[in-house]
Amino acid sequence: MGQHFLRDLGWRKRILATLPRDSNDTWIEIGAGHGEMTELLADSGRRVIAIEGDPPLADQLRARLEAEPSEWQRVEVISGDILAQDLGRLTEGERFHVYGNLPYYITSPILHQLFTNADLIDSIHIVIQLEVAERIVANPGRREYGYLSAACQFYSKPKIALRLPPGAFRPPPKVESALVEMTLPGERARLNVRGANDEKRFLEFVQTCFSQKRKTLRNNLRALTPDQHIHDTLSSMGLRPDARAEQLSLAQFAEIFRQLKST
Repeated sequence: MGQHFLRDLGWRKRILATLPRDSNDTWIEIGAGHGEMTELLADSGRRVIAIEGDPPLADQLRARLEAEPSEWQRVEVISGDILAQDLGRLTEGERFHVYGNLPYYITSPILHQLFTNADLIDSIHIVIQLEVAERIVANPGRREYGYLSAACQFYSKPKIALRLPPGAFRPPPKVESALVEMTLPGERARLNVRGANDEKRFLEFVQTCFSQKRKTLRNNLRALTPDQHIHDTLSSMGLRPDARAEQLSLAQFAEIFRQLKST
């Protein structure tokens, strides 16, 4: 299932040291594995909902829970696909934090699923491929900046908290990894994008802007609105006619979206 287990205790403790420490917090853990981080999260008295997609591993975790009930008293093990879970129902509507050692090939779908619960999440802490982490935290003007950067920064304030070498995992991956810390809310809290439907349309709009990175905004947006409207909007904002998506901040995307929507 593309899993690389965080076996090194030293690195696990370094990760734990970066996480919020309130024992009253609720945590959802994605990809609990053998319980490498579950055990450390539970040790502080936190409530942990550990989700594991591999049924034999989930069964092993439940067996540990039954064998050591006093140490795992606030742990619940869920066997299933994280993308199929109703996280608000699992937490009974309580606010929560997220920790996950994510399979690299489904990082983006998992993040988008988490963002549908943004109003309940205080922070997200994920171990992912370093290259993807650098895309998430990239600023406008950087080569790595793209739709994933914009979407993550719309919902959160991301930063790379740790870089992890392949040797921290078993089996070791072929790439370097990073722990990304994402504190909510992000730019969404101050941009004039209101309601779930508008948010969805705005992110689809941003995705269209980045659809072909070598093309200008005008070329990418012509399928949505007449070219003259785009030209006039860019001009009113002091942007060049040949502006490209990777040069724009979220605030600029939001203003273009607002102006084009009103035409």
